[in-house]
Amino acid sequence: MVQDNGRPRSRRLPREVRERQILDAAVEVFAAHGFHAASMDEISEVAGISKPMLYAYLGAKDELFVACIRREAARLIEAIGTAVEAGLSPAEQLWRGLRVFFEYVQANQAGWTVLHRQANVQGEPFVSELSEWRERATSLISALLARATEGSVQPMQAEQTEPFAAALVGAGEALVEWWFEHPEHAADGMAMRLMNMVWMGFGDLVEGRSWTPDS
Repeated sequence: MVQDNGRPRSRRLPREVRERQILDAAVEVFAAHGFHAASMDEISEVAGISKPMLYAYLGAKDELFVACIRREAARLIEAIGTAVEAGLSPAEQLWRGLRVFFEYVQANQAGWTVLHRQANVQGEPFVSELSEWRERATSLISALLARATEGSVQPMQAEQTEPFAAALVGAGEALVEWWFEHPEHAADGMAMRLMNMVWMGFGDLVEGRSWTPDS
C-alpha cells in the first residue's frame, strides 16, 4: 500500500493544482502496482480527495492512466527541448539533450515506469500514447541531426535523418532498461555511452563519409 504521507483531504484548491495532485498520486500508485492492480480507492487516498471527486476530475481509471502518460511524456519532451539551446553546436545540443533525458529518468523513475514500462504492456489505447511520445521525440532529434549536416558535404533533410533519430530513441529506451538493472551507474555516464555510440558514427556522416559493404 502506497502511503498517503498525511496529505489533507478535500481542501478547496484551483482545478489545475488539484489535477496535478491527482496525477502525482496516480503516477505513484500505477508505478508501484501496475495498471490492473492499482485501485482508484488507493489513488484517491494518496491524493487526499474523495473517490467521487477523483472520477469527476479525470474520469475512469483508463482515462486517468492516459492522462498520466500524456503528462509524463509532455514533461520529458519539454525537459529535453529546453536543454537543447539555440546557438550551441549540434554535438553539444545532442549531448545536453541526452544528459537531461537520463537525469530526468533518474529523478522521475515512477513517471518513466508509467510512460514506458506500464504503457508498453497494457495494449490500446495506452500503446498509442507511447507511440505518440516516440514520434515527438523522434521529430525533435531528427531536426537536430538535420541541422548538424547543414554545412556538410552531403546535407540531409529531416526526413532523411528520421531513421537515425528513431534508432536513437529506441536505443535510449533500451539503455534505460539496462540502467534500471545496473543502478550504480551515473546519469552522465549513461548519456556519455549513448552519445559516443551515436555521434562517433553520425559525425562521419556529417563529414560526408559513409560505410558500404565490400561486395
